[in-house]
Amino acid sequence: MATAADSDAMRRAIELAARGLGSTSPNPVVGCVILDASRQPVGAGYHRRAGGPHAEIHALRDAADRARGGTAYVSLEPCNHTGRTGPCAQALIEAGISRVVYAVGDPTPQATGGADSLRAAGVQVEQGLLADEAEAGNIAWLTSVRLGRPYVLWKYAATLDGRIAARDRTSRWITSPESRADVHRLRAEADAVIVGSGTMRADDPHLAVRGIDDAVQPLRVVMDTEGTAVRPGARVLDDAAPTLVAVAEDAETQLPDVVRLPRAGSGLSVTALLDALHQRGIRSVLLEGGPTLAGAFVSAGAVDKVVGYIAPVLLGAGPAALADAGISTISEALRLDLRETVRIGPDLRITAVPATPKER
Repeated sequence: MATAADSDAMRRAIELAARGLGSTSPNPVVGCVILDASRQPVGAGYHRRAGGPHAEIHALRDAADRARGGTAYVSLEPCNHTGRTGPCAQALIEAGISRVVYAVGDPTPQATGGADSLRAAGVQVEQGLLADEAEAGNIAWLTSVRLGRPYVLWKYAATLDGRIAARDRTSRWITSPESRADVHRLRAEADAVIVGSGTMRADDPHLAVRGIDDAVQPLRVVMDTEGTAVRPGARVLDDAAPTLVAVAEDAETQLPDVVRLPRAGSGLSVTALLDALHQRGIRSVLLEGGPTLAGAFVSAGAVDKVVGYIAPVLLGAGPAALADAGISTISEALRLDLRETVRIGPDLRITAVPATPKER
C-alpha cells in the first residue's frame, strides 16, 4: 500500500512533468523524483525538450550516488528503447535503484516494456499511484497515441449571453487582458494553433505566443479551403512562427507551404487535417477559429476539451460561439463534464470535456 511519502513524491513528479508542456512534442511530458534508501529526497527532474535527456536521467544526475538503493517515482512508465536517448529502464538499473513506482503505463509499442525489464533485473516495480492525476497531465500525448490524431482543445471567448462578437462583427475586446494573457499560455502548451478563413478575413490574427519567456512557438495552421483568405502580407506569414495553410485539393493558390485536403461539405475534411498534422509530429492543437470551424470539429467528434472565457458582458445579438455542429435535436446534444471554473480577472474560465456515455 502506498504511503503518504509515496504519494507526495509522485505528486511532485507530476508537477515537474507539467513544466515540459509545449516543449517535448512529439514526446510525452514526464517527471521523476528519487528518494534515497532512507526515504529522503535526493533527485528530481523532468523531460525538458524533445531529443534531450528524459526525466529519469535528469533525476539520476541530480541524485548521483545517493540513488543507489533508493526509489524512483515516475509519472510515466520508464521507456525501454533507444531513440535519440537511451532506455531509461536500463539507466535506473545501472544506477542501483531498488524500487520504481510509476503512475501510467506507456502505450507506445516501441517504448513499452520498461517495467518488465526492471523486474527482470530484480527491481521492485509498482504501477498506478496517482494514475488519474498523471493521465490528466499527459492527456494530450496519451490521446494522440491512443487515437492516432492530435488532441484538440477548443478555446473561445464569449459574452455572458453566448456572443463572440456584436451585430456589426466587432469583437475587440470582449474579454479582459488577463484572459487574453491566459490564452497565450494555452498557445505555448500546444503544438499547433488552428483558425479558419473567416477568422483570417475578419481579424488577420498573428497566432504566435507572446509574453511567455522561452516559449516554443506552435505551428500556425489556417484552414483556407479556396486558398484566398491568406493574402500576401498576412500576419501569419511573418517569421515569428512556422505556418501551414490547408486548402482544398483542387484549389488554385500560390501560397508557399500548403497541405491539400479533400473537401467535406462547404469546407475541408477535419479528419484529413488532423491526420496530416499527426504525420508531421503534431500531438496537440488549440482550436481558435470561429463558430463555423468549431462546428465542423464538433460535428467530426474531434473536440477533446473545451475552454470558454466568459465575460460579464451582454450584447443581445451577434454570432454565437458555436455554429452548426450537426446536432438537430436535444437528444443529440454533446453533453460536457465540467472540470474547472476559475476567475480570470473579471471573467470566468470554464473547462469541460465531452461526457462519457455513463456520465451522459
